[in-house]
Amino acid sequence: MGGWKKYLSVSTCVSWSLGALVLVLAVGCCTPGTTGITPPTIFSISPVGGSVGACPNAVITVSFSEAMNPATINTSDFTVAPGIIGTVTHNAANTIFTLTPSSNLSAGKTYTVTITTAALDVYGNPLAANYVSSFTTAANACMPAPVVISTTPAAAATGVCPNKVITATFSEAMDPTTITAANFQLVGPGATAVIGTVSYAAATNQAIFSPSSVLALNATYTATIASGVKDLFGNALAAPYSWSFFTGANPCVPALPPTSVTPANAAAGVCPNTVITATYAQAMNPATINATTFLVKVTGGATVTGFVTADAAGKVFTFTPAAALALSTNYTVTITTGAQDTFGNAMATNFVWTFTTGASTCISAGPPTVVNVTPTAGSLGVCLNAVATATFSQAMKPTTLNTNTFTLAPTTVGVVTLDGTNTVATFTPSAPLTVSTLYTAEISTGAQNAGGTPLAANYFWSFTTSSQACQPPVNLGTAANFGILASATVTNTGLTTITGENLGLSPGSSVTGFPPGVVVPPAVMDITDPTAAQAQLDATIAYNYLAGLPNAAALPAELSGLTFTPGLYKNASAVTLTSGNFTLDAQGNSNHPGRRCAGQEHLLAGRQFRDPGYLLVLRWHHHRLLFGHAGHRREPRRARAGTQRGRHARYRHRHRPIDRRN
Repeated sequence: MGGWKKYLSVSTCVSWSLGALVLVLAVGCCTPGTTGITPPTIFSISPVGGSVGACPNAVITVSFSEAMNPATINTSDFTVAPGIIGTVTHNAANTIFTLTPSSNLSAGKTYTVTITTAALDVYGNPLAANYVSSFTTAANACMPAPVVISTTPAAAATGVCPNKVITATFSEAMDPTTITAANFQLVGPGATAVIGTVSYAAATNQAIFSPSSVLALNATYTATIASGVKDLFGNALAAPYSWSFFTGANPCVPALPPTSVTPANAAAGVCPNTVITATYAQAMNPATINATTFLVKVTGGATVTGFVTADAAGKVFTFTPAAALALSTNYTVTITTGAQDTFGNAMATNFVWTFTTGASTCISAGPPTVVNVTPTAGSLGVCLNAVATATFSQAMKPTTLNTNTFTLAPTTVGVVTLDGTNTVATFTPSAPLTVSTLYTAEISTGAQNAGGTPLAANYFWSFTTSSQACQPPVNLGTAANFGILASATVTNTGLTTITGENLGLSPGSSVTGFPPGVVVPPAVMDITDPTAAQAQLDATIAYNYLAGLPNAAALPAELSGLTFTPGLYKNASAVTLTSGNFTLDAQGNSNHPGRRCAGQEHLLAGRQFRDPGYLLVLRWHHHRLLFGHAGHRREPRRARAGTQRGRHARYRHRHRPIDRRN
């Protein structure tokens, strides 16, 4: 009996021990982080599910309840839709996995994150089900508000040219629809708003204000960008941006060329001991007119050595050769664009004229003589702002050249000056001469040389003024660089080739037909940028100047076979060129090169100006025809050559290139 009890005792102990072991094992298999069958879960996700306003540069991060097998969580099992490609990384504990998109997400868009059941923990247990979460990115892409980073003119700038566009450059790309005249304004003297055109250059993030006319000199202007301008994400400028600048006294236009020269252009029989002079209407900077910018050459040959002097007013410049010129020789005189006025404005082009010396020396030991005059004796069509000059064979006594000894009749009030060599006297009228009038200049025997010897007899010559005021060269500014310049569209049809000059469009942006049209380098297209905007402003200034000029000649209804001399022409009805050519006659002036114009190459394809009040300007300036419209400042819709500045420029030029190099 006692042995049996002992046996029972052992059995009871063993049974209890096995039960305890089973209990321990059962508890062990259900403890997290140890071998078992409980699936992993996702504790958190970023961006949070259902959230709105995530930044487009966000990454997607998922935190698991336990360590996961990295090989099972990749771009096939961890996805962001629609269409996001990226890379998946994880932390050292393998509990946090991050998908980094290869590019920013789109603004204002909903994305769905999915982690499939292919994702396993380190024991091979999968998620119980696909995990799905969605979020929406911010409409403004979490971008900061745009700012103005630079302007032209700069804030507080002084001496600003009055014929320039105003620009503001932003820190980022802007919504072009918000860059408007209401959001970009310019105010001038008396708080008067400046009328102008506003455009946007996307390539440079620039808003451009182009005044419709030149600004006032010596005036303060304030430009303002309103907070209504927005970037591409709808972020508005935090506050209006304003800056002021000050225009100067400089009109910033090319210096006008000389109004008269001696010897006169194409003069023959000139004394070889002559001096060469150029007289300007405005004061020039004497430092810029010297032997390097005032050149005298044997035509096609050597340069003449000499020195240049200026009168006290800086208007009359004299080239004195170091030795007498050769007999019976043609000379070419050039004043280059290095010549500047007192503001530093250079002439737009070189000014050139020629003359031929006579067969005799003209040297006399006796009394002084007059060897050259301008205007030349008997000349017609003399400009109303002309001055009269007389070149003497000897240096003259300054006190003897005045309004008593040098007169102009009918009685004309003026001032007489003598150049630095004392050989060229100039009579400058105080007011413009009268149209279509015969004038007689006289130099009396009261005029004496440096030794006191007077002229042997009074010297007379006559000339007749023009029937209309002569106009100075038209300043096209930067528009001179363009062969095609339009404001709304440029359309080409056919194999057009544009060489030598640029194609510009502002504020429009639609250019079609290139190709097949070709712009040959170095010519370029300037489309809706500050360069094109400046050219438009310069062309508008030129048009307004021309439209306001008085004494325009009336154009006939038919242009065929006619010859036009330099001048301004207007018409109030249709003008046609039905056949043949018309001729531009520069009347021997090499600074106004005449050019024969074929109708099919230089006017409308339809060869008719149909709008009443149309303004046609035939002017010589870099070999161009200018077209304008008095009501709308609109040019021909189809032009074969010349500078076309208008709303629409259309070209149908199938057979010959537009070559603007000539």
